[in-house]
Amino acid sequence: MISVPELSLVVLVGVSGSGKSTFARRHFKPTQVISSDFCRGLVADDENDQAATPAAFDLLHHIVGVRLARGLFTVVDATNVQYAARKSLIDLARRHDVLADAIVLDVPEEVAIERNAARPDRDFGPGVVIRQRKDLRRSLAKIANDGFRRVHVLRGLEEIEAATITYEKAWSDKTELTGPFDIIGDVHGCRSELETLLRELGWEGLRHPEGRTAVFVGDLVDRGPDTPGVLRLVMDMVEAGTAICVSGNHEQKLVRALNGRKVKVAHGLQESLDQLAAQPPEFVERARAFMDGLLSHYRLDGGRLVVAHAGLKEEYHGRASGRVRSFALYGDTTGETDEYGLPVRYPWADEYRGRAMVVYGHTPTTRPEWVNNTICLDTGVVFGGHLTALRYPERQLVQVPAEKVWYEPVKPLAEAGGRDPGMLDINDVIGTRHVETRFGSRVKIMEQNAAAALEVMSRFAVDPRWLVYLPPTMAPPETSRLDGYLEHPHEAFEEFAAAGVREVVCEEKHMGSRAVAVLCRTPEVAAARFGVDDGSTGALYTRTGRPFFADTAPLVERLREACAPLWAELGSDWVVLDCELLPWSAKAGELIRSQYASVGAAARASLPEAVAALEAAAGRGLGVSELIDRTRRRSQNAALFRDAYARYCWPVDGLEGIRVAPFQILACEGRATALEPHAWHLSTLALLDSPLITQTRHVFVTLDSPESRAAATAWWESMTADGGEGMVVKPASHVPGRVQPGVKVRGREYLRIIYGPDYTESLDVLRRRFLGKKRSLALREYVLGLEALSRLADGEAGWRVHEPVFAVLALESEPVDPRL
Repeated sequence: MISVPELSLVVLVGVSGSGKSTFARRHFKPTQVISSDFCRGLVADDENDQAATPAAFDLLHHIVGVRLARGLFTVVDATNVQYAARKSLIDLARRHDVLADAIVLDVPEEVAIERNAARPDRDFGPGVVIRQRKDLRRSLAKIANDGFRRVHVLRGLEEIEAATITYEKAWSDKTELTGPFDIIGDVHGCRSELETLLRELGWEGLRHPEGRTAVFVGDLVDRGPDTPGVLRLVMDMVEAGTAICVSGNHEQKLVRALNGRKVKVAHGLQESLDQLAAQPPEFVERARAFMDGLLSHYRLDGGRLVVAHAGLKEEYHGRASGRVRSFALYGDTTGETDEYGLPVRYPWADEYRGRAMVVYGHTPTTRPEWVNNTICLDTGVVFGGHLTALRYPERQLVQVPAEKVWYEPVKPLAEAGGRDPGMLDINDVIGTRHVETRFGSRVKIMEQNAAAALEVMSRFAVDPRWLVYLPPTMAPPETSRLDGYLEHPHEAFEEFAAAGVREVVCEEKHMGSRAVAVLCRTPEVAAARFGVDDGSTGALYTRTGRPFFADTAPLVERLREACAPLWAELGSDWVVLDCELLPWSAKAGELIRSQYASVGAAARASLPEAVAALEAAAGRGLGVSELIDRTRRRSQNAALFRDAYARYCWPVDGLEGIRVAPFQILACEGRATALEPHAWHLSTLALLDSPLITQTRHVFVTLDSPESRAAATAWWESMTADGGEGMVVKPASHVPGRVQPGVKVRGREYLRIIYGPDYTESLDVLRRRFLGKKRSLALREYVLGLEALSRLADGEAGWRVHEPVFAVLALESEPVDPRL
């Protein structure tokens, strides 16, 4: 049985004809195997063209490097019997911080010669195999020293045939542990403070009554008054299965000293050595073995959490090399020293863009602060500061003060700082990018779309600290074939039924302007949660991130008061709502006057005159009857057109006449409520009782019930006949996968506004409209919106929330028929 790491480079070694390719086909996926013969064929159209060998190996190394950079297990199928060939592959693995194993296929020389002779594409004689065999025999004596993690030698045909391959998880891979966790910063021998902190966290002895797991970020030892006491407590917790711990640089140095290595006794090491000298030898050996076995970092909770003593760049997560361990223990330095003689740390967290939260210690600061989804928990307890823990996933910080200054620091504790995590940086959004989401595949944003969004964002958008969500575009249903209809509920119901949805909700589509409201209970909440300290309590903006009016503060204040019941109901001091602002004319007045009213006025002035002139011509015996009929229909259509847009216009005077129709609660503290069933949204929003609030009428439909479908269709017909825009059909609960989150079904007369007064005269043409791009856009923008809300609810840095929001704005610049 051969065991190899899940993420590694496996190098097959053997003479030509030893069966490497057959072995690879039997044990590995075709995509995992990169063979020299295949690469030779790519660069020469002939796998046996030896003249192409240098180019083929250049290509092989490039492909292997790309796969390793992407974290893909890779197998190299080549002879590799010479040291130089193996060394180049080992160096490649080291450059990408992955382990390398060798599997040697050692077959009798005559077997290899016979196999080659039986292959018509192998026209070389036995001399090649004999020479390779000599190289292999010389290699076998020293291949274990090449730098492979492990060398697996299969001798003879029986061993090769009987071999099986198994895979080992990386030691740092604890992704199956999902928490909840209490992550504890640098303790440095402060046993009493550690016990106090554990009590504050609710621990009872070695266990937590809620089943939480403690995670220690290293540097348990040195400087403080009781290093043995800290080690004893942590070791007991680890052995009880209620804690895990990563290595700190102080543990590594202490182990070297206990192993008799020559080390510089400084930075509190002497205190640990003196304290351990007073302990029984068996305890010292237990502590030495424990510290010696600590890993550099752990990946937890499905890869969403990484804990390393000094932090870890994204490209090192889950990797294994001396470079990774060094970074995890010491961080990155500039190579310079400061005025205190200490290394200058490179601020790697300022540039971190990874999805995983990274929690670390090592560099003491006055207070913990989030920087780009990373946080340092070393708050200098041994220097008289605090001992800090982070509750995960709650993102709650718990601290206890130091009982005294146990050790004078060489330099004052650093102030937390770095990049403002709440603000965007242009490098977060420019260029072609891929945005990862937890709700679907990653979304590609083209450079030209990003540039268009940047123009809107920089010139017209609200304060970006409020810009936490942009709603997706909404797809229409498949085109109806019913006589006189372009859109009809039947197609929407059929679409969701085909996707396996059993129940949908049909919500009244308010004819207004789409609005997102971010509301805070007090200005202090706005400052603490969103970093907005100008006294405002929220924002109200359009679906492209622009403020609705020159001054939206009065409307935000009225809406905040109207939503007061939500604070207690949600247990949150802030909320994000998806709304419609009514009437349509309040925001779109100029559009109505220039684009719709002008058409209506022109038709009203000209068409009656045209009908009168044509009737006079008919009276003189001219053959204009068909033209009269058409002009009369156009006049009637124009009247219907005027009636259609006029329904959505009513006078407003300041805030008087303005209405807000919230239909979904998007997020609040700790919850991306957009994922809740729609029944919850509608019942919760029904608590709002204010003249400002317009409720959303709705019906639920059981799709396998013809009666339920018919009742909803009749409701839609009645509503649209009375002048309503239509309805939005949504799955009653969130459905993962490529299912539309909502389909708008607009009424016949409302579509007259969209497609023009005479659209019913050309339904056959309009039925050929292309919906594919619009529907694809709706799905991509939907998952980006959910990702933004989830990041917001999780308390991630502002730039992380803005990333998918900006991507929605970028996608909006894609050319799509605006009438759809």
